[in-house]
Amino acid sequence: MKYLIDSLLKSYSELKNSIPVEHGYLPSRSEVVEFINKLRNLLFPGYFGNNLIGELLEEAQNLLNKQLFRLFKDEPTELTREFLSKLPKIRASLATDVEAAYDGDPAATGREEIIISYPGFYAISVYRLAHELYLLNIPMLPRIMTEYAHSITGIDIHPGAKIGNYFFIDHGTGIVIGETTIIGERVKVYQGVTLGALSTRGGQTLRGQKRHPTVEDNVTVYSGASVFGGNTIIGKDSVLGSNVFVTDSILPGSKLSINEIPWKKQKISENDVWYFEI
Repeated sequence: MKYLIDSLLKSYSELKNSIPVEHGYLPSRSEVVEFINKLRNLLFPGYFGNNLIGELLEEAQNLLNKQLFRLFKDEPTELTREFLSKLPKIRASLATDVEAAYDGDPAATGREEIIISYPGFYAISVYRLAHELYLLNIPMLPRIMTEYAHSITGIDIHPGAKIGNYFFIDHGTGIVIGETTIIGERVKVYQGVTLGALSTRGGQTLRGQKRHPTVEDNVTVYSGASVFGGNTIIGKDSVLGSNVFVTDSILPGSKLSINEIPWKKQKISENDVWYFEI
């Protein structure tokens, strides 16, 4: 046993740059999940249990204070207050997302069903909360939150992405939305869509650069479509069909699709682009 202890201690020392030794100052993942649940109770009273607003606010405040104290080693009361003050604004955005889902999905029997059961709406809800923490330059917590949502929905939205109102994720499994993605209003995205970076080989040297695409207003992106690159802009009112692979910007109002039948050429970007047309 002593040999094993010595071996582990040696490993802790030798690998401390790659696997930093944690000394009790990192956020608690289980408490962050509890924090999410408290916030969802506040956002949607009556849906997920406790309906006592004052009690929920106090519990959420205590949970966030605790995590921030672990991160900053200082009293974070003002930062916590600033975040919690944004809850009405977040609710307003989520109300538009509910409407987008209800208008966009004829299978929805009511707004209550969307709020309580749709995985896409759950992922969006957690993202909108985490995004506000991200904007306050709070480390780790936003990513823990969205990765938890990812683990239970299969939808991976980085908290740094900028997403407009009336956002609808249909089905959702396998969606990836990268950190520097910008999405306009009234955008609809189906399962298996990737809004990603062309290459991450540069590693940390790429931090802070626009690596992911921009999707303008009123765009629909069907299942399996992939859009890559920080300079790639999908123009407003466009439709991307299933399984298209896009690395160049396309003009507003474009319809891009792929099928087995003959190639056609059409002006959909500043350069002529070949594509299959249904």
